[in-house]
Parts: sequence; structure tokens; C-alpha cells
Amino acid sequence: MASYEMSGTRQRRPYRKRARARQEERTRLAITEAAVELHRTVGPARTTVKEIAERAGVGRMTVYNHFGSDAELLEACSAHYMAGHPPPDPGALDAVTDPDERLRLALGSLYAWYRETADMTGNALRDAPLVPALERVMSAKFWPLLEATADAACAGRGLRGSRRGRVRAAALVALDFATWQTLTRVGLDDSAAAELAARFVAAAQAEH
Repeated sequence: MASYEMSGTRQRRPYRKRARARQEERTRLAITEAAVELHRTVGPARTTVKEIAERAGVGRMTVYNHFGSDAELLEACSAHYMAGHPPPDPGALDAVTDPDERLRLALGSLYAWYRETADMTGNALRDAPLVPALERVMSAKFWPLLEATADAACAGRGLRGSRRGRVRAAALVALDFATWQTLTRVGLDDSAAAELAARFVAAAQAEH
């Protein structure tokens, strides 16, 4: 009988560990989703651990136990949000041979993503200077996305030296979230905004 009880105990332990691990994963996801929603609505700088805990239905110490730092929480939030709202891949532009069409595609796809993520992107850009951990996330993910998109959009134009630098700078301005905000705020839809921004880049290339 003692041998049977020990065997049953050994069988129960792996199950309990797996169940505990699944519960931990669910709790971590609930905390992440709560933080993401608060970041989207009020912004990272105005989000508190107390609010995250209340929205996730856990205690504050549970939040701290799952995420030991702001950086860890923001990394998890960024990965979770980006998985649901993936940005356009700059590499996809390589298949478009016409440089003007490539630029329009770059602008159109990025502007559509801005439309989809306007609340979160706007809050993140606004709060990044106030939250060092967020600034690091933006420096690792958002700004490289714009740089890579600008490089892909400007490829194939045969530009050199200062002219290339001028056109790339114009492309970065055209691709910027604030540019999209301004153009759409004055009444342009995303398509018209992308067309006007493309003309701005073309004008920079036309200058000698």
C-alpha cells in the first residue's frame, strides 16, 4: 500500500506542475493584456501597477512577481501588441522594381498601419521621452522600422552623395507618424496623404 501511494504521488506531481505552469502563463498573459490596454488608452507614462493589477484581477505583488522591471513588462507588451498588429515588412518592397511605385507602396502600407495602431503609436511616441524603458523599446523596434522602410523605398534610384541623403531625409519625413497625423487631420484620407507625401519625396529628388 505504501508503494502504491508513493507512485500516485509521483504521478500527481507532474500534473500539478503543469497545471501550475498553465495558470502562471494565464496570469502573465492577463497582466500583459491589461497593461497593453492601459498603454493604448492612457499611455505608458500614466499607467500604474495598481491599475494593471485591478484590470488583470490580481494583486500588485503578482504583477511584480511576473515582471521584475518596467523594461521586462514593456518588452512583453510590445511583443504581444506587435503580434496582433504586425507592421509592414520593408523587405516586401524589394519585389517592386519601379522606385516610384515602391515608395507609394511603402507609404500606403505604413499609413494603413498607423491608422490601425494610431492610439498605441501616438501614446508610445508621446511618452517615450518620459519612460527610459519605453525609449529603449522604440529605439530597438520602431525607429529601425522607419529607417529600413526609408532605405527600401529609396533603393533603385541611382542616387549618390548629398542628393541621396536629401531624398532619404525626405522619405523619413514622409514616413513619420507625425506627418501622417498632420495630413489626415487636415482632411486627407490615407491614400491621398500617401500620394502627397510621395510627391514631396519626388520634389526632393528633382532638386539639383
